[in-house]
Amino acid sequence: MPLQDDPLIVAQGTGALGLFSGMANRHGLIAGATGTGKTVSLRVLAEQFSSIGVPVFMADVKGDLSGMAKPGGENEKVSGRVRELGLSQFSYQGFPVVFWDLFSEQGHPVRTTVSEMGPLLLSRILDLSDTQADVLTLIFRIADDQGLLLLDLKDLQAMARYAGENARDLRAAYGNISPATIGAIQRSLIALEDQGGAQFFGEPALEPGAFLASVEGRGVINILAADRLLQSPRLYSTFLLWLLSEIYEQLPEIGDPEKPKLVFFFDEAHLLFADAPKALLEKVVLVVRLIRSKGVGVYFVTQNPLDLPDDVLGQLGNRVQHALRAFTPKDQKAVRAAAETMRQNPALDTKSAITELRTGEALVSFLDRKGTPGVTERALIYPPASRLTPLTIDERKSVLQSSRLYGTYEKVVDRDSAYEMLAARAKRAVAAEREPGTRARSTTRTSGTASRKTGTDMLTKMAGSAARAAGSQVGREIIRGILGSLAKK
Repeated sequence: MPLQDDPLIVAQGTGALGLFSGMANRHGLIAGATGTGKTVSLRVLAEQFSSIGVPVFMADVKGDLSGMAKPGGENEKVSGRVRELGLSQFSYQGFPVVFWDLFSEQGHPVRTTVSEMGPLLLSRILDLSDTQADVLTLIFRIADDQGLLLLDLKDLQAMARYAGENARDLRAAYGNISPATIGAIQRSLIALEDQGGAQFFGEPALEPGAFLASVEGRGVINILAADRLLQSPRLYSTFLLWLLSEIYEQLPEIGDPEKPKLVFFFDEAHLLFADAPKALLEKVVLVVRLIRSKGVGVYFVTQNPLDLPDDVLGQLGNRVQHALRAFTPKDQKAVRAAAETMRQNPALDTKSAITELRTGEALVSFLDRKGTPGVTERALIYPPASRLTPLTIDERKSVLQSSRLYGTYEKVVDRDSAYEMLAARAKRAVAAEREPGTRARSTTRTSGTASRKTGTDMLTKMAGSAARAAGSQVGREIIRGILGSLAKK
């Protein structure tokens, strides 16, 4: 195990090249064309962080990272790299791993509530237009004002129906809500449900603090099964962004720690920024900038540095650049841009080297102890100590069932929320209409204040549920966080 003051060695150039743990929260980039070795670089960095007690979160987009739970040694290319680098002290080992899965198939279920996700990120998942996103924000506001909890997808579907059916009465307080827009939102919700998205919304909601664990001095490597999730790119990228914002919201300020509290690898990072609205991009930049002070390092993994906005790229101090191809003028521009983003080495033609790197070789530049980018060096990435091949079904099941979290998130909790409350409200209205001589009392919202016509029992029940979830509208906005309900700020 490396000492905390020693660099975490990940490559061999003219000498050993490593990342200082105190600089790990200054973020980083792993880039390169498909098949050039990005995943191995990710694994080696994750193993090194784990070895000094730093927990890691990563998405397994190709389904080949599960083997990190077992020692390696079966791969001839790995043993060949060990011999090539002369690593006499190298030893194969597995690492503590916890598996997660939005679809509850390959790991602990990952859920959040609709309220915590918020209208801004949900609008991106649903691919809504600006007008539709504005109406979705109104639906959240109406639910907040009426104390209707939005926990799962059926709650949001019920609220969309309610807003559409009562659009005329709601217009004075919230503005126009057109039937066409409500219909478009409902269709998008059905499409999300058909893609399996309904499993993601509900309780118990994931507590990001569950990632911050270690076993016998080694940080837990949290692996999200994302091979199926990647088939819905917007859900994948938006989920990771939500998770990053939740981590930011929940962790305290600690400045620059001696080592990170967590390292977050964002694979296929280009999906986050593809067609993202300006408001969302601004919030991504804000989170990346501020989360450093929470002791979290964010490492983007993508094909080309140009996939990331300049404001994000400028915050990534640690770089591992694998080979890029230059077959077209566009490719050549990308190569030049990648070369220019790294600190130049007078003894190295960076632009030419990027196109010449072999698999497992990279241009490496890490921050030194003072935070200055190191001179770029051409280097061979160290081999991973864990197994390259994925776990078998039985092996994964064994790891999952031996997890300290097993049973915590597996059982769904479905408490009374907007769907049940609106159904009960409608049932009472029908019953009241059937009572002779009794006029049904309206439960429609006509202003921004709470209606007093729903009865003491119902009001008490709604208030109690609201308090358990968030306490107040302000509480719910805080829970949704910087990327949730604060869409208009």
